Amino acid sequence: MDYPTIESTIGHTPLVRLKHIQVGSNTLLAKLEGNNPAGSVKDRPALSMLTHAEARGEIAPGDTLIEATSGNTGIALAMAAAIRGYNMILIMPDSASSERKQAMAAYGARLIEVTRDQGMEGARDMADAMIARGEGKPLNQFANHDNPLAHFETTGPELWAQTGGNITHFVSSMGTTGTIMGVSRYLKSKNEAIQIVGLQPEDGASIAGIRRWPEAYRPSIFEQARVDRILDIGQQEAEEHMRRLAREEGILAGVSSGGALAGALRIAREVDNAVIAFIVCDRGDRYLSTGLYAPEQH
Repeated sequence: MDYPTIESTIGHTPLVRLKHIQVGSNTLLAKLEGNNPAGSVKDRPALSMLTHAEARGEIAPGDTLIEATSGNTGIALAMAAAIRGYNMILIMPDSASSERKQAMAAYGARLIEVTRDQGMEGARDMADAMIARGEGKPLNQFANHDNPLAHFETTGPELWAQTGGNITHFVSSMGTTGTIMGVSRYLKSKNEAIQIVGLQPEDGASIAGIRRWPEAYRPSIFEQARVDRILDIGQQEAEEHMRRLAREEGILAGVSSGGALAGALRIAREVDNAVIAFIVCDRGDRYLSTGLYAPEQH
């Protein structure tokens, strides 16, 4: 008998209707990416980037790979590297939650931290410097077209099938922008009228998984034309809606997922009879040490 491996459990995540958080005649649907084996939407591109690079002969098991990450991609790549036999070096801001760091280490990755002030820009610069010195090979999620390809091949088709082709709006946080690029490409190929809504943080907000990139660091995989509308999300708004998901819907998720709900609700207040799907990027248990779910926050 040909038994499945852990790789086969990536994707095919549930799309669930919100029962209590509702706006008029609209249907709000949450895509539960925390159900992936390493706990986030990033499992999809992590495996995609490794397998496609292998197929092209760019990397081979035993190689050392280097990637800058703010968290979820690092965990997913650490898992994928363990599955396929690579050494993984991850560079990340020291402000990431302890759960994220420990998860990466559990999969066998080596962590290098930069300061909060250096941020992801500093992490990316360090990764580039190490690769230039020959210390490992790059995947570069920000410029790697196998990142959005994963969502064109899996996430987009799942959303189309799970809604019976009735989806009218897709709402997604934007970090590397791989999710929104790949899903947009697929959904627009099925129905050009579907509205693609991206989320970025307000100035001054620090929301894990959502970025407003300086021009010099904007991911090269991003294509503005694939996004119909961009909404700014506030820090408090994202955190409050994250807690609403848990308290009112039983969905324990991270802050970017709260931002996605907030964005979906903004859209829902403007339309009628819409089917609005948003990405719940990961699980909330990897944020517990941050105090975002502490009793005094309720």
